[in-house]
Amino acid sequence: TTTLCSSLPPPHKQQASTIYITMADSYRDFIAGTVGGFSGKLVDYPFDTVKVLLQTQNSLSSQPHSKSIKHTKIKQPIYRGAIHCLSHTIRTNGVMSLYKGLPAPLMGSMAENSVLFLSYSEVRKRLGEKPGEKELTIFELACSGAVAGGIASFFLNPFEVIKVQMQVMNSSNAVRQYNGLIDCVVQTVQKEGIVKGLYRGQTSLLLREIPGNFCWYGVYESVCFSQIPEGGTKRDLGISTHLLGGASAGVAYWTAFYPADTVGSQIRANPLYANRGFVPVFLDILRTEGWMGLYRGWGITALRA
Repeated sequence: TTTLCSSLPPPHKQQASTIYITMADSYRDFIAGTVGGFSGKLVDYPFDTVKVLLQTQNSLSSQPHSKSIKHTKIKQPIYRGAIHCLSHTIRTNGVMSLYKGLPAPLMGSMAENSVLFLSYSEVRKRLGEKPGEKELTIFELACSGAVAGGIASFFLNPFEVIKVQMQVMNSSNAVRQYNGLIDCVVQTVQKEGIVKGLYRGQTSLLLREIPGNFCWYGVYESVCFSQIPEGGTKRDLGISTHLLGGASAGVAYWTAFYPADTVGSQIRANPLYANRGFVPVFLDILRTEGWMGLYRGWGITALRA
């Protein structure tokens, strides 16, 4: 007994070791999220540009900042679908126009994913998860994802505002009002301030991120758990399982409440909606364009997921 006790490190060293391991895990999650966000955005950004152009093509014909959005007329759609939007954009503005405003979402994705990974890990710990001792249920993991998504949205929204405004300049009838990313940020802050300008559409983003990440983590963890061999752990899974889980989770994320993303894109891109709340804009799009208007661009978004 004496030998066993003497071989154990003092309590303060045990505590320091635990803190070091926790910090190492958090640092790993932060780095993984940053790298994942950067690489993922490089691949899927052209698809995101097409999605935003499809969502915002039916600009309202009334004057910006009009007091009323009733009885307004909708312009005819520019694009017949995702393929036509892609080919039209390349033919009109060149291939590189698909990457218009890329620096903003690159930084945004790195910020979002690093905060998302870190928050997801911390919420799981708060719920009492202890690897090898106590595992969380699928529902608890999904709830952890929802909380993490809500936190990450506050870091992501300013980048979303700039990204969408840069992307819509790809449209053939768009006004070229910004000389670049920095000019877009400066003009937005000067005209509207930080809160009204860079956090325009925050409610829409929360309504996308919370249910979206609930479904993403719920589906991903479900797929992984279903493939764990008897007596094994998640570490025994191959990369194909993680890819399948990620792809399924991506579709679930965008399907959860895609209209919130459409409303957010309109609020950020359409001056008429700039100072409107989520519900009025949602109802106006529903009234003028129907459910198809709220789900425009879902196909190519699910494909990119």
